[in-house]
Amino acid sequence: MEKKVKVLDLEGKVVKEIDMPPVFSTPYRPDIIKRAFLSCLTGRIQPKGTDPMAGKRTTAESWHAGRAVSRVPRVKGGGTPRAQQGAFVPGTVGGRIAFPPRVDKKIKEKINKKERILAIKSAIAATSKKEIVINRGHKFQDSIELPIVITNEIENLKKTRDVKELFMNVGVWDDIIRASKRKIRAGKGKFRGRKYKKKKSVLIVVNENKGIYLAARNHPGVDICTIDKINAELLAPGGHPGRLIIWSENAIKKAGEIF
Repeated sequence: MEKKVKVLDLEGKVVKEIDMPPVFSTPYRPDIIKRAFLSCLTGRIQPKGTDPMAGKRTTAESWHAGRAVSRVPRVKGGGTPRAQQGAFVPGTVGGRIAFPPRVDKKIKEKINKKERILAIKSAIAATSKKEIVINRGHKFQDSIELPIVITNEIENLKKTRDVKELFMNVGVWDDIIRASKRKIRAGKGKFRGRKYKKKKSVLIVVNENKGIYLAARNHPGVDICTIDKINAELLAPGGHPGRLIIWSENAIKKAGEIF
């Protein structure tokens, strides 16, 4: 017998029930989810490195043995004090760096296509398990049954206050308040343009964006995406599965078709 999931209207009242897609029965694989998250995260990192010839554009040569000085390459200066100055090697003024950053360094975590799909399916299934969602830190009313599915009217919301009313009616407004409290980052990152750490709250998954993106984006920690753009980073921010998700009816049906 297939498990049923309740569909709520914008006021939080149950209007009907639909079959839960089989994707929510996928085994829980946090190891695969973590790999898929790292693949998404590292794919955005821009390669950086120094000029390969930096510190090497010099005619300096070593004096070799027999002069009671080190064999460091020295600047040619015709007997001037500059003739004693080293060059080219690490540890000298204007010399090269011993191990500089390289643009060809492998920084992207690669993952197989089937592994990535399994990770997304497993992360979707984890969002329906209340204990995993609670352990991730989300706050919502005890009476809520996961997954939370709203009628397709949610896709047409265009006002921020309407989305706020939806969160309050459904019972997830406490999670928005939790995400609004910022924490000062520990370490030197606070001096480098990232003083505060922002929390993630509700993820809204719809089949088509008809205004919900502009209506919901101002709420703290809220993300909005269409079902065809869903990925492991949205489902498991930081590599930690169990995000609190609000689905539109069409989105959860299409999730069953895609996965």
